[in-house]
Amino acid sequence: MDCAGGEQRSTPAWIRIAIGFVTNFFDTLGVGSYATTTTIFRFLKTVDDRVIPGTLTIGHTLPTTLQAFIYITIVRVDMATLVSMIASAVSGALLGAGVVARWPRRKVQLGMGCALLIAVSIIFLRQVADLQKEAGPLGLHGNLLLIGVCVNFLLGVIMTIGVGLYAPCMVLTSLLGMQSTAAFPIMMGSCAFLMPLAGLRFMKAESFSSPAAVGLTLGGLPGVALAAWLVTSLPVRTINWLIIVVVLYTAISMIVAATRDTPKPQVRP
Repeated sequence: MDCAGGEQRSTPAWIRIAIGFVTNFFDTLGVGSYATTTTIFRFLKTVDDRVIPGTLTIGHTLPTTLQAFIYITIVRVDMATLVSMIASAVSGALLGAGVVARWPRRKVQLGMGCALLIAVSIIFLRQVADLQKEAGPLGLHGNLLLIGVCVNFLLGVIMTIGVGLYAPCMVLTSLLGMQSTAAFPIMMGSCAFLMPLAGLRFMKAESFSSPAAVGLTLGGLPGVALAAWLVTSLPVRTINWLIIVVVLYTAISMIVAATRDTPKPQVRP
């Protein structure tokens, strides 16, 4: 299969595992893995654009499940809020995966290009706005909970296109007034439950790369463990500025690739 911008390259297994380790290491810190993994895949030309969404969902499932277990165990959050928002994200992902798995490559390129633009905008918002709150409730109630559930449903839908749920979910919970730390079990729990179900749909449609997905899993698990247990502080804000530049480039390149793949109209004699 051809990938946008050239043919797929044969990538050694250790590189695929290293990609999983690095992306999930920073994912555990809240940076997110979807945008960074997409950027690396396109730079190395290891995965066809059409199957990137499925590969991300399947490959990052087990590392994300480990993240969820760690954060749900150590971070306090209102249980009703946690369960409600996880359920809504799962429902959204099931809807989204069933649609995205059948998309042709050009449509995936356009969808992911636009999705990455949304993601980089949200990351930029987090950088310039003071959304970190040490005080505040650990859960949502009434209309605020309803808003949170509805928006998390939409985040579950667009996650299957390639927009990571972490950054927008963190912005959502902060804007609704919750403590910043409470976002971690919600966003990681949402992903841990929605990714296996969405991944099954991608697998049934054969819309994923097996070698790349296995590499993400094998490298991702130790990456999560190292970040969760050994790392106490990193210049995450500096890392995010770098990610903004790289992801913006990737988004534009995917949209350009999609326009180049547009079939030319045939001129009848």
